[in-house]
Amino acid sequence: MKTSVNESAKLLCDQVQERANLLRVGVTFSESGSRILDFGVKTLGGIEAGLMLSKICMGAAADVELTNSDDSIWPGAQIQVKTDMPVEACMAAQYAGWPIQEEKYFAMGSGPMRSKRGREHVLEVLAIQDDGHHGVGVLETDTLPSDAICRKIAEACKVDGSQLTLCVAPTRSIAGTIQVVARSVETCLHKMFELKFDLLRIVSGYGEAPLPPPAIDFAKGIGRTNDAILYGGRVTLWLDADDSEIDSIAPKIPSCSSGDWGQPFARIFKRYNYDFYKVDPGLFSPAVISLFNLRSGKSWKVGELRPDVLRESFSN
Repeated sequence: MKTSVNESAKLLCDQVQERANLLRVGVTFSESGSRILDFGVKTLGGIEAGLMLSKICMGAAADVELTNSDDSIWPGAQIQVKTDMPVEACMAAQYAGWPIQEEKYFAMGSGPMRSKRGREHVLEVLAIQDDGHHGVGVLETDTLPSDAICRKIAEACKVDGSQLTLCVAPTRSIAGTIQVVARSVETCLHKMFELKFDLLRIVSGYGEAPLPPPAIDFAKGIGRTNDAILYGGRVTLWLDADDSEIDSIAPKIPSCSSGDWGQPFARIFKRYNYDFYKVDPGLFSPAVISLFNLRSGKSWKVGELRPDVLRESFSN
């Protein structure tokens, strides 16, 4: 699959730079010329910055909006995602599949730059390639990257340092929280990928998840953003597949199919001594999934919302 998510994301980054003061985003350049957009490390950022960051992370292949949530789930705002290019937006771009580490520095890397690097199983299986001249990535971290980190990322993406843009936001910032909660459709697609479903059969996607208040504590911040999707996220997918294929995986997609489901993520995380990779991977999926098969006209709805868990997580 050929894609241009990096070039499309670069244009959004140009818009952010032009509106940096209004968006409360910092703009700096590394010694090697990489552009660094600060969405919440040394700057305040905000709602509009978070929506732009989410769209950048999805390679401009999805629309992201802030809307009213259902009060029975959470009496606040929610993040809504719509895309007619679900594989490009979520798998070629948004999925957080690149841990970036250099000495004491760590960031979870996501966004279109992953398709430039091309060294992840999901990218290889889907044969995703981006031959554009730019690389655009999102770093979830509390620290802005050094020039050495920028050079390392540029080299891995096979672009010149001056053609690299890195967007940085801590999870606990407003923009960072929005960017993570905007992953409702992505988590669903990744779960289906792990279940061996052909993602190219997914035609369109829609997702919504409640927006939690940012948490100062790192573990609580991760907990709240995960819980927003695990216990309050709702995703609808339009498919073109055989009914039998959907029948076999539908009950396995929602988060409630995992044995770790049922408690706030911060508590689960603590139980595993804060080792993310010990948590059951099957947990990471939206709470409720609706599937519409364009081939047969049949529909499925699986999963369960847990407003009680959300309220406990968002309030503590």
